[in-house]
Amino acid sequence: MRSASVTDRDNSMPKPATRRLIESFGRQVIQRSVPRSALVLLLVSLQVCPASAWVFPEHRDIAALAIQKLDLDRQARLQALWSEARTGHEQRLCAASSDPAQTSCVDFAAWAAISGDHSCSAQEMLGTVLTAPWVLGVEKVSARLKAQLAAASRRSDRTNAVRNSDLALERTDPEYVTRASSNNAHFLLARPDVNMEPEAYARLALGPNTEVNALATYVWYHLRALDRARSVSLGQVPAAAHSSAVRAALADEAFALHFLEDSFAAGHVAGNWGRTTLRKGTHDYYGERGLALTTWNGEHFVGQGDAFMKPADADRAATAVRDSLAQLVDSFDSKIELTDADDPNYGEANSFNVCKEAQFPTAAGTLADITKLVPILMQTPVPAMGKGAGELPRFRTELGTFVGLSTGFRGALLTHGFGPGQTGVSAVSGIELAARAGLGLDGILNDSSDGLVFVEFGVRDDTHATGTATIPGRGAMSARLRMPYWLIPGDLAVAGPVLALTSQRTLQKMAIGAANGGLIPWQAGIATRAGRLQFVLGREVGVSIFRNGSDHQFLLPTPGVPPNNTTLVSINSLQVEFPILEYRLFRNFSVNQSSGLMLQPYVGFDMPTAVSVVSPTGAPNPDAHTVVTTGMRVVFDWRHYLK
Repeated sequence: MRSASVTDRDNSMPKPATRRLIESFGRQVIQRSVPRSALVLLLVSLQVCPASAWVFPEHRDIAALAIQKLDLDRQARLQALWSEARTGHEQRLCAASSDPAQTSCVDFAAWAAISGDHSCSAQEMLGTVLTAPWVLGVEKVSARLKAQLAAASRRSDRTNAVRNSDLALERTDPEYVTRASSNNAHFLLARPDVNMEPEAYARLALGPNTEVNALATYVWYHLRALDRARSVSLGQVPAAAHSSAVRAALADEAFALHFLEDSFAAGHVAGNWGRTTLRKGTHDYYGERGLALTTWNGEHFVGQGDAFMKPADADRAATAVRDSLAQLVDSFDSKIELTDADDPNYGEANSFNVCKEAQFPTAAGTLADITKLVPILMQTPVPAMGKGAGELPRFRTELGTFVGLSTGFRGALLTHGFGPGQTGVSAVSGIELAARAGLGLDGILNDSSDGLVFVEFGVRDDTHATGTATIPGRGAMSARLRMPYWLIPGDLAVAGPVLALTSQRTLQKMAIGAANGGLIPWQAGIATRAGRLQFVLGREVGVSIFRNGSDHQFLLPTPGVPPNNTTLVSINSLQVEFPILEYRLFRNFSVNQSSGLMLQPYVGFDMPTAVSVVSPTGAPNPDAHTVVTTGMRVVFDWRHYLK
């Protein structure tokens, strides 16, 4: 089986379907201009269609269980092949082919987990396993996640475990987020016909003009693993290259197994079609809540997905993986006949890049060879229907442009009043109403992500102050801006246009990092039993402009001004506030609308901008002081997503 050469269709910017969707979305939203280009690139960098089905420890556990399911003879044969593949790499590769508890070396079971999510081809995966300094760090992160998921008793525990893992992986694997988000090969193609038979679906999924998908990726890499194994079994590999050829065959198989395992995750069976917002929302919904599925051979079950794998899910996927491994072992023993020509590059794992390529360059294999895989493929779930009659309910995530309203109540404490001598603490309350427009980028990496960007304009009305301050009831025009940042507030706004023209990849990583809590991820959300807590200082600023006319006059103490040591004044002021925390009590989301209630403590200041004396006539303008404020906003937020 000869490897076709793969030419990158775009060397600088991978363009699978997800990326094309977001580029199109950006063009529709932003008018033509240089700033538009920068913002489109920012949107491109924040692709969100999730790539991984199972999380790392789930992938590894499925592969380990599959090895255990092999009969004893094949287990021994696989271990012998693994021992040969370790030649020259004994320190990096574990002695046992399956040792999921090990984090100081890499076992074969871990290769399936490293594939796809931490590499884009079998060749890259093998190079990563053997040489990347960070790969053992990924295993350590995975071990912590496995323990935390096992101990999780509530949804918030699971959410926080995945959040901690994703943030750690983002720091450990330098390409983790960008690689995962560019990948569109982990999903099964939706069926166009409810009566589609397995053979017809296989022709569709493996067709020459079909987008890369999980089934086709498995078939492509598995057949190449069998081909390399056959080259070894037929004595076509020189003794000096024997271990390299075995290692390459195992790498191709491990890469194939990742996508076979993905085929059993509910979110990846539900249909990867529609806009990116629907793809991600649908994936997340069914991955957590489960989906009633049927395999091609008629088995009925309820499957789940990422971080929600049950023992039955692992057992079902492991059975198919076991059968695939059995074919590989048999091919090493000349028990599998292939009709395609031998690949002369037997010592190199296949280099087809599932992150960059939208289609396979040639057919995955001959019909006769693919037929040998039918018993394995029949164990996979029947994909959901495509768009139209019979489609599954689709769910949207909070991504895209929106318009909305917010209403709120606030209470605040003032350190003192505007006038001299008003040194005691006072209190004030108020209500507010505003319209907002923005870009929802929530949940880019996980439930703890927050890439929300919006501008807001509205009005507010405050009560008169109680305490030493003599501030009357007054109204203001208000504005609010929210934007994530990478290291310091506003850095994306400054660096974005420059990096869009000079280093798009740096912008991509910087923007995704900002949306997921920043370089120091202290602003990632924390799930609780009743809501979500997030540190937001620097992400949001509110401004209120108070213009007090003749109907908002008040007395300021002014010692030495006759007759009463007071002056009747009107004051214009500028109030600026900075939210510190955000506690979201609830958030509901439908197909295109969301609503939520949150508590938002803040600090700020109220600075006089103009003081006018009303009486006594001729009195000097008093010296008005800036007031420091601290308070709490209770905000109801409603959004309507446009497309």
